[in-house]
Amino acid sequence: MPRAGQRIKTRRPTAVKPSAPAPKATDALAHNRLTRYMEEHFEWMLVTGYSADTVRARRQAIRKFIGWADERGLADPREITKPMLERYQRWLFYYRKPDTPAGRKDAGAPLTISMQYQYLAPLKTWFRWLSREHHILANPAADLDLPRQPRRLPRSVPSVQEVEAILAEADPGTAQGLRDRALLETLYAAGLRRMELAGAAVYDVDLTRGVLWVRHGKGNRQRVVPLGERAMAWLDKYLTEARPELLAGDTTALFLNDYGEPAHADFISAKVKRYMAFAGVEKVGSAHLLRHACATHMLEGGADIRFIQEMLGHANIETTEIYTHVSIDKLIAVHRATHPSRLQRHRGDPAEPVKGPSLDEAREALLSAIAADADDTA
Repeated sequence: MPRAGQRIKTRRPTAVKPSAPAPKATDALAHNRLTRYMEEHFEWMLVTGYSADTVRARRQAIRKFIGWADERGLADPREITKPMLERYQRWLFYYRKPDTPAGRKDAGAPLTISMQYQYLAPLKTWFRWLSREHHILANPAADLDLPRQPRRLPRSVPSVQEVEAILAEADPGTAQGLRDRALLETLYAAGLRRMELAGAAVYDVDLTRGVLWVRHGKGNRQRVVPLGERAMAWLDKYLTEARPELLAGDTTALFLNDYGEPAHADFISAKVKRYMAFAGVEKVGSAHLLRHACATHMLEGGADIRFIQEMLGHANIETTEIYTHVSIDKLIAVHRATHPSRLQRHRGDPAEPVKGPSLDEAREALLSAIAADADDTA
C-alpha cells in the first residue's frame, strides 16, 4: 500500500509496432516438376542419415541444373538423357562468372575444375535415386564421366614457430582470452574442422583419457581424437574458470561466444584470423590452417599416415596423402647431403672451382640419412 501523499509511479505502456508480415518465399523453379523430385530426394537423404550441410551443398548444385533445364523446356526426369547431361557438362566448362553491380573481382572467370565437379557429382546420386525409386526407367548419369579433380597442395602451412606465435597471442588473463587460448590449442592439437569444434559439447571432452569425441564430423562420421597434454591443460582451465563466467543460458556447447551463446563456425574462423594478424602470420586461410599444420607437423615428426587419416577423419587415404607432398624438409636434407651438385669450395682459395663430394662421401651421407630417417619412422 502506498503511503499518504506518496506519488505512485506508473509505467507508460510502450507502443508495440506491428511487425509486417514476412514476405512469402517465391521459388522461381517451383513450377518445374524436377524441383519436386529434388525435394523428395533431399528428404530421403535426411532420413537415411545424410547431414543437413551435405543437403544444403547439393541443393545448390541440383538447382543449377534444374535452372539450366528449365530454360530449355525440360521438366520431366524421363526426358533427361546422357547426351543432355554431357551438354550440360560442356555448358559448365564454358560458363563464365557474371559481373555484378558491385563489380566482382572474378567476373568473366571460368569455373574451376573442382567447382565443375561439385556441380556434376550430386547429379549422379540424384539420378541413381530416381532410377531406384522407379521414377525413370534408366539412369542417364550412370556412365557420365566426371572431370578429374586436380590434387592441389595446401598453399601455405604455418611452421611450428608460427603456430606457437599465434597461440601465444591469446591473453589468458581474461575469460575471453582464456577461451581463445583453449580454442586455438584444441584446433591445433586435434586437427579439427571448424564445424566439428563448433558442434562439440562439454560432455564430448574426456580429460581423464585425454580425448575428444567428434560426433558431428563430415558426412556424420564420428571419431575419437587425442588432445595432448597441453591442450588438455588449457581446456581444463577454461572449463573451470572461463566457461562458467561466460555462460549466460542453458547450453551444453563446449565453446561459447562473448554473449554466452554457442560459438559458431564463423566465430571460430574470425578468432583464428584475428590472432594470425596479431602474430604477423600472413597466410591465406584461418581455422583450416591449424588443421593443415597439425597433420603436417605430425607427419614430419614421424607419424604414420594411417594414424593421421584416422585422426583427421578422412574417408579416403588419398586425401591424407596430400600432406606427404607438403612435408619435404627431410627430402631437402637428404638432397643436400647426397646430390653431387651441392656447392663445395676449398677452404684455402675461394676462387677455386666448385667441386662435388667424392663417391665415398656421398655414399656415407646417403647411408646416414637413410638410417636417420628409419629411426624417425620406426
